[in-house]
Amino acid sequence: MYKNYGEVVTKAKNLGPIVISVAVAQDREVLEAIKMAQDLGLVKPILVGDSELIRPLMTEVGLASDTPVVDEKDIPKAALAAVSLVKQGKAQVLMKGLVNSSDFLRAVLDKEVGLRTGRLLSHLAVFEIPGQEKLLFVTDGGMNVAPDLKGKKDILTSALLTLQEMGIESPFVAVLTANEQVSAGMPATVDAQALVEMSAAGELPPGIVEGPIAFDVIMNPEAAKHKGINSKVTGKVDLILTPNIETGNVMGKMLIHYGKAKMVGLVLGATNPIVMTSRAETAEGKLNSIAMACLAYGERKE
Repeated sequence: MYKNYGEVVTKAKNLGPIVISVAVAQDREVLEAIKMAQDLGLVKPILVGDSELIRPLMTEVGLASDTPVVDEKDIPKAALAAVSLVKQGKAQVLMKGLVNSSDFLRAVLDKEVGLRTGRLLSHLAVFEIPGQEKLLFVTDGGMNVAPDLKGKKDILTSALLTLQEMGIESPFVAVLTANEQVSAGMPATVDAQALVEMSAAGELPPGIVEGPIAFDVIMNPEAAKHKGINSKVTGKVDLILTPNIETGNVMGKMLIHYGKAKMVGLVLGATNPIVMTSRAETAEGKLNSIAMACLAYGERKE
């Protein structure tokens, strides 16, 4: 269990630096985050992109001149080169720089040098919420619009594997729906029941999985008691699987806006953790995402 991002950074630091490959690294905000992560002992960077643009930015943010730079001015080729470094084992974490998301993900899924596992790529959001005793993981409010049961199994599998790699061995998991009644008229409840059955049959990584389950029951044991629901996860949830992108997106933005939460995220479903933050994200936010990715890989390394 991690109470906050600070604990994640500390644990990642204790694991020692890993190599991070930055795709199209000519981005000041990304390099600032890389410098912060390097100063904390989290990473050793390899910067891929236009060296004529990267090196002046390195000087501006204070990165050492001997930091490895792979010169590739063509953006799609630079993304492929950055992915290839991870594929070859020369780097352990991949980070998106100044490249369009579609070009970046196309490189991740490239048939020759990509990082495919056979599972869908998915987004894992991690929220630090004031007043809560631990971080809350939510998937997938960022990539998959309306996953079917197979897609949800992929998404849940990737999230569970990542939490396990972070040292959360048997997380409490809620498959979110509008209520707890299984109904063919509400397909998300049918999927939730199927996922719980898969978990019980050992078809998913370890975790205590419950669903269908509504948000009030997920967060409040009194709500579970009032509804007569005997839940092992209520009030203790580590991971929420949302039924679709709208639910995850809206829930995340409400936590940030009304709950004053902070959020970082990873892209999962590839062989290695991927950091893909928005350009609007602060350097601190990017740093926390890097730390989360390092921890996800670092636990695997031990």
